[in-house]
This record gives sequence, C-alpha cells and structure tokens, in this order.
Amino acid sequence: MNTINFKKSQLAATVSLVIAAGITSAAPVYAAEQNLNNTNEPEIEVIQVKGIKGSLIRAMDLKRDATGVMDAISAEEMGKFPDTNLAESLQRITGVSVSRANGEGSQITVRGFGPSYNLVTLNGRQMPGTGNTRSFNMENLASEGVSALEVYKTAKADIPSGGLGATVNIVTTRPLQQPGQHFSASAKAIYDSSNEKGNDVTPEVSTVYSNTFNDEMFGVGFSFSHQRRDFQKQTANIQGWHANVTLPTLEEGTFVDPRAVDADGKRVGNHFFPKDMNYSIEDLQRERTNGQLTFQFAPTDNFVATVDYTASEAITGSDSIGWGIWNDFGGNINSYELDGNGTALYADFSGNDSSFTANRETTEVKARSIGLNLDWKIGTNWEVELDYHDSKNETDNGADKGMGSNGQVILGSDQLVNKIYDYRSGDIPHAMVNWENGTNELMPGEIDSNFSQFIHSPGESNIKQLQLDATWYNDSFEIGLNNIKFGAARTKQTTGGYEAWSGLRGGPGFNPSFTEIFPDSMFTRHDTGDLLDQFAGGGSDLQPNYYYTFDFDEAVARQLAYLTEDVVGEDNVYSTDAYFDGIDSQSNVEEITDSIYVQTTWEFDIANYFMQVNAGLRYEQTDVESTVKQKIEQQVNWISESEWITQYQPGGDNNFLTEQADYDVLLPNIDIRVDITDDLVSRVSWGKTMSRAPLGNLAGGQSLSGSPKPDARTGSRGNPGLLPFESTNLDLSLEYYYGEGSYASIGYFKKDVDNFIQTTITETTIEGLHDILDGPRYQQAVADLEAQGADITSKTIFNQMIANGYGNAEGQIEPTSDDPLIVWDISQPQNTESKSVDGFEVAIQHIFGETGFGLGVNATFVDGDVEFDSENLEQQAPLTGLSDSANFQAFYEKDGLSVKVTYAWRDAYLIGVGQAQGSSDAPPQYAREFGQLDMSVNYDVTENVTVFFEGLNLNNETEQGYGRYEEQFLFARQYGPRYTLGARYTF
Repeated sequence: MNTINFKKSQLAATVSLVIAAGITSAAPVYAAEQNLNNTNEPEIEVIQVKGIKGSLIRAMDLKRDATGVMDAISAEEMGKFPDTNLAESLQRITGVSVSRANGEGSQITVRGFGPSYNLVTLNGRQMPGTGNTRSFNMENLASEGVSALEVYKTAKADIPSGGLGATVNIVTTRPLQQPGQHFSASAKAIYDSSNEKGNDVTPEVSTVYSNTFNDEMFGVGFSFSHQRRDFQKQTANIQGWHANVTLPTLEEGTFVDPRAVDADGKRVGNHFFPKDMNYSIEDLQRERTNGQLTFQFAPTDNFVATVDYTASEAITGSDSIGWGIWNDFGGNINSYELDGNGTALYADFSGNDSSFTANRETTEVKARSIGLNLDWKIGTNWEVELDYHDSKNETDNGADKGMGSNGQVILGSDQLVNKIYDYRSGDIPHAMVNWENGTNELMPGEIDSNFSQFIHSPGESNIKQLQLDATWYNDSFEIGLNNIKFGAARTKQTTGGYEAWSGLRGGPGFNPSFTEIFPDSMFTRHDTGDLLDQFAGGGSDLQPNYYYTFDFDEAVARQLAYLTEDVVGEDNVYSTDAYFDGIDSQSNVEEITDSIYVQTTWEFDIANYFMQVNAGLRYEQTDVESTVKQKIEQQVNWISESEWITQYQPGGDNNFLTEQADYDVLLPNIDIRVDITDDLVSRVSWGKTMSRAPLGNLAGGQSLSGSPKPDARTGSRGNPGLLPFESTNLDLSLEYYYGEGSYASIGYFKKDVDNFIQTTITETTIEGLHDILDGPRYQQAVADLEAQGADITSKTIFNQMIANGYGNAEGQIEPTSDDPLIVWDISQPQNTESKSVDGFEVAIQHIFGETGFGLGVNATFVDGDVEFDSENLEQQAPLTGLSDSANFQAFYEKDGLSVKVTYAWRDAYLIGVGQAQGSSDAPPQYAREFGQLDMSVNYDVTENVTVFFEGLNLNNETEQGYGRYEEQFLFARQYGPRYTLGARYTF
C-alpha cells in the first residue's frame, strides 16, 4: 500500500482522483500535479489498494464520479488485467456481451447493439476497424499494457461519434502518471485440451516497464507481449436454408407433412429445405504479438508532450478437412418429413455429389498507431490539448508464403444413389450417402477430382485524426459553472480492399473422371468417435461415421502435374494462382468528418441536494467517396451438374465507378446527477448518439455471383448515400454506494433509432445474360428423359443436354440468345423506418468486510420492436445482437492468495440476416444461448513473485446456431477447455 500527499483545489483534486483511479493500476497516483488555485487547501490522502479488491474499488469510483452513465474495469496491478482478453473483461460490465471467434471473446455487443454500433478508442483516439470493417476485434490486443477500460453508455459532446451502443476507451499506462521505476514480467504455459496436431503446451510472455527521470521531466514506458495458441475447432455446418422450393409429386407414405390443408387441398404455410450438410475439423495455430512505446516530456509543471507508438500483429494459420453433401431440389427430392413449421427434419435426395475438402489459410492482421499529444495548462483557468494520430489496420488472408491466398481443394464423387439428411434426433443432423458401390462408404480408389479454388482478399483501414480541445475553468463567476470545454477535429478514414478469385480450377464436376490421379495411399480413413462428442448424436453415433484426411500439398501437386491445358483445356487448367484472371473486385471508401463541440459542467446545491449537470452539443459534417472496380459479366456457363460459372468480358482493369455523398448531424446531450444522500446517487441522461453505416454497404457499384447456381443467382449493390443510424437516448439510474467497493444499481434505458438500414432484394434481369435453366434446350432434355422414363435430376438433365450435342469443346454448356434472361436477386442496403429498444440493467457488487470474500452479479434485460419475424418472408431490418445477458463473479483474496470464479451468460440472439447459401428471402442466423465458466488462482510467493493458474471454458461450453426456427440447424462448434500456468515478477 502506497501513500502520497499533495494539495490542490477541490475541482482539480476531484478530476485528478478520477483519472488516477482509472489509470494508475498498481502504481501510486502521480505527484507532479498542477496546483490550479492556492496551496492552502487541506491535504488529501490517496490510498492505493492492489489486487482484485483494488481493481473493483477503482472501477466503482470511476462509475460513481462520472457525469453520465459509464462503467469501467481497472487493472489489478501493473501487467495484470482481470482477463487475458479485453473482450472477455468487458463482458463483466453490465449490459456488455461478447461474440466469439475461435473460442475467444472478439467483439462486443452493448445493450443489444452489435459490434458495428460501438466505437473503440485508444486513449480517446478513434481506432480503425479490423480490415475492411468498422468493427474492432479485441482478441488481437493484449491486456498487459492496458490500465483501464472505460465504457461510456450515454452521449458526451467531447467523445468522437460512432458509439450508438457505447464508446469503449482503452486506457494505456503513462510513465509520468506513475513516477519512478516500475517493472512487471510474466511467463505462461498454455494447455489447450482441444489441440491434436500442434504443440500441447504453448508459451505466452509479457513485460511492462516504465520509468521517470530528471525529477519527472522525462518518462518512458514500454510493454511487450507474445502469445501462441494451438487448438482445434470441430464443426457441423449448413450454409443455408431455402424457402418454398419446388416439391415433387410423391406417393402417400413417402412424405410427412403435418401442415394444415386449405379448401383447395394445398398446404398452408411455408416449407424449408437445407442446401447442404457438412462437417469439418480445423487445426489452428495462432500467434499474437503486441508492443507499445511511450515517451513523455514535461519541461514545466504546466506542459506535457507525449509521443506513443502501438503495434500489434496476429497470425492465424488454419488447416482443415471437411466432408458433406450438396442438395438440389424439385425432382431431386425422393421423400421428406416436415415439422409443423414446414422445416425439413428428414429428406432423401438424388443427384449431385458428396465431397471431401481440404482448406488452408493463413491470415495476418497488423495494426499500427503513432500519436502525438500536447497538453498545456495556461495559468489557472485554461488547458489546451492538441492530439494527432495516424493509425492503420491491415488484414491479409494471403499470408501463406507458398500460395499467397486462401486455398480449397475439393475431392469426392458423384457416383451415388441417394443422400439422406436426418435431424429427427440429437443435436446434430446426419448426412448419410448411399453409393453406387452398394455401401454407404466411398472407397479411396473411387475418390475423384472436383475442383479447387484460391482466393486472396486483403483489406486495409486507415484513420488520420487531428483533435484540438480547450477547457476554461471558472473561478470568476459564482454561478455554478465549473468549466466550459470546446474543440474541433478532423478525421479522415479510408477503407479499402480487393478480391482475386482463381475461379473453379481443374475441370470441375467429375466429368471427365480423374480418379487415377490419387493413389489409395493418399487417403487415411478415420472414425468419428471423438468428433463433436459434446453433442447428442455426435461422436460414434454420427452418420456418416467415417471420414478421410489427405495432404493438401500432395493433392495440389498431383492436380498441377496432371490437369494441364492439354488435358482439361485453357479455361479449366489447374492453377493455384488467385490472380488467374486478374483482380475480380476492388473497392475503396473515404470518409472525411469535420466536427466541433462545446460542453459545460455545472455544480450546485438545490434544496440541500448536490447536483452536477453536464450539457453539450456536437456538430459533425461527413463527406463520403466510394470508388469501385466494375467487372462486366459476359455470360454464365453450366460447366457440370452442380457448377455454374460467370464469364467476364476482358479488358476491365481500369473500369472504376466513383460516387459521392455527404450528410451532417447535430448531437445534443445533457446529464444530470443528483446526490440524494452521501451514498445514494441518481442520474438522468438525455442525448443523441450515432453510428455510421457499415463500410461495406457504402461501397457503390454492382457485383454478381461468380458461381450462380440455381436458387443462388445473387448480386449486390452498395449505397454511398446511406445516412448514419441516429439514436435519441434516455437513461435513468439509481446507484447505492454503501461500503468500500460495494454498491447496488438499477437503470432503465430507451433508444429510439432512426435510419435503420434494411437490405432489400430485387429481382432483376440484365440484358445479355441468358439462363440455360428452363431454356428450350433444357426443356428438350427434360422431355427426352420423360420419354425414356428416366429420373429427372440436375445430373441427368446436364448429361442429356451434352448427349444432345449442346456442349462445347470442353464439355460445358453455353447460353444462347434463345434462352431466357437470368433472374438475379440483387440486394442493396437502404435507410428505412425508426425502431426502439429499451431495457433494464441491474448490478450488485459486495465486498464482505475484511473476510477477503467478494461477489459481483449483474444482468441486462432488453426488448424492442427490432426483432426478426420468422413467419415473414419479406425483407426485414432487425437489430443484430439483441439479447439478455448476465454475469457472475465471486472471489477470495487474502494473505497473498486470490481465487476468482466468473460465469458469463448470454441468451439466444440474432447474428445477422442472410445465409451464405440461403434463399432470396434473406433468412436469419441465430446463436443459441451461451454460458462460460472461468477461474483464476493467484498466490504471492514473495512480495515480488506471484504464481497463478487460469482455467477458461471449464464447463466445455459449445456454440450452436440456427435459422428461422431452432430446427433449422446452421452450426455446432466444439473447442474444449484451456488451462494456463504461469508466474509474474514485479517491482
């Protein structure tokens, strides 16, 4: 415990105490404070408490002293944040829940508003999103150099706009705010129970150092961390559900349909079938490196210059194997069973194929930020701050040095009798194939080449921001006015990326057959005994109960050697080059925002009640420019029974479309805080916040699917003129601070949001793009098959058209002018109606005196007219991420031992609208409820050395998702618990 005494005015003391609470972590509050008024004020003693208790006390003090509604998390000591992942820490805050990537907290949802509605700042600076998005992935940022996380839930004029749900400010350490030399280093051994191919134990090391020199004139701070994690993800997945597909006329007894029948004998309601069913095992290796360097210079007590550089790099390498089935509808359906909602629980399909797939991808995310801050206190009344930063975030899925892209190799066979989809029991659907060999297992010698594809799609986001803030402190007029803060800023954000797609390489479609390329020895057979065994129906009960693995490099090498131009033709020649036909799409969005604001703070007593008022107004004007490369589609070829490929006109490298738009917003706010008693605080906040449209939606132009299969003829248009979401917010809260580190609070919030964005889908034909499907040659093939008494499936129709002489030299069918025009489902975002969200937040935090025990519980309940209507097939604009959530934390901390147990729960929520292979009604994606149990144990061996153990996902929770109804399975993911053992040294 450290004690420092200093003197200052009441206002300056209050401000510095609040700042010190959030920033100092384990170090003492800084003494190099400016005495803004006279030095005859009484001395204030600041006592710094370490550990879990100290962290909770500092966070509570920040919450209590704030003018609006905010919450915070403070470091327990230098180099030790409550969680190893910042997103995992944030979910402990009332109203905050997380979405996960690779079993880790990644992005946050606040009060039901998902990642794109929340703004992340670093020391008050707006940060670029990850890649070509606005969303910031927090799993890429280590926690060791962070001293506090501040979550502002209500509007403040001096905070950059963009946080409609909340603004999260990441506060890093500053050496002059913790004078003297401080050092912390830790080493961890991570054991991930899911790992199969990587190292069972992987390292994590970190260090944090700060020091001040020459009587606190100079300060330097440094932090570094490196983590590696090897793990496995097991997945069952359906890419999409199709509504109201054509059903064949079947004999009674071959189908079950419990839906009601109308007077005309027709079924009442919709029906839905899955487009595919697949399973995968993904082995991942992830390395994350973070570093920050800070220099500070304070030549006088009134001036501080800070230069800082922050960098992070995360590389995730993935090797996966998958297998599954692909379904066409209509005549391909032999029998089926629907439930009362019309969802297929069982279906028997003919035609198409079943495949074994290998994927390889290495994705690198690099973030860089350099900034300069000048803070100058002028006399006793003025403070001026100038801040500039240049920040960049790059994402590259071509970090694999061998390919330079994301690669997928698909092998398999179309020599099947039928396929069975069955979800009548268990947690996971089954997908069994009956092969023409008379069994339900494909032999290695029957495995054929389908196709491979290689994609490179890097993205980059940059922000250059200049902010000037000035504060005038009032000591001249006794009117209750404490200060006036005003400022201006210019923020330039550019976001762009491109995609290169090789197309489907290697003569896709098993026709002709190339089984001789692959020897039997290339394939290793496995049973499914330990696959998805946390789910009912998984493990050895799964059908199919076997799968093959094969070496990605060997499969590529064999096809490169064999599938040459002489064998498959110029258009189908096998190649791993994502740029086989150049860059397929390219877009760039530039936003320039100029803003000004004024904010005032007032303090006075009314009827013996202390009242604090914060009132402000922010004005912003934004110019948007979109530049998009336009490829010109020439025709769509049917190249195999399951594959349709768009062909493009040559010479489109310089075909760019530029569009511009602009808008402005006015964001007022007022916060009123009333201290009813010394312990009871009430708040009323009203204000407007905003969040800009997703960057991908602002990119103009039009693009059509490169693989437009039947029921998947899709395209998209951007809309640079989209207006931002604007929310008018009301917050009411009551907070009772009844003991050291102990409080209870309840709050109500309501958000009325204008300009909700809805993606509308319009059926469109484009001159010159003709559809082989249902054209005269197609109809002739159907008639020929009917005359033969043959099954009418996509496979038999394709083969009959080839037999009728309609194939080209490479065995592909090209459209003619006699064919009808393709009907495309073109999606485009549009601003639509207003919607409302409201809810309650409750929290209690209690420290049981000097016993060492403590408890924290919070919950958020949200509702609104923004939910998805599963019965409605019209386009909808729901709010993604809306769900109830709750968090529980219990701890014991005494005599050098600390034990903490946390449980985070989130109810089912809408992930998004639209499925990868869903139908044009843009069906939803829901996540089932999720609850994760974590634990940490720390023991101080000496005053400087601590050993610790951490356990994450101790309950081995899994992730599951579904479509319109829970019976419309979308995904199931299994990771497993992971454990950490380590030691920390501090002085």
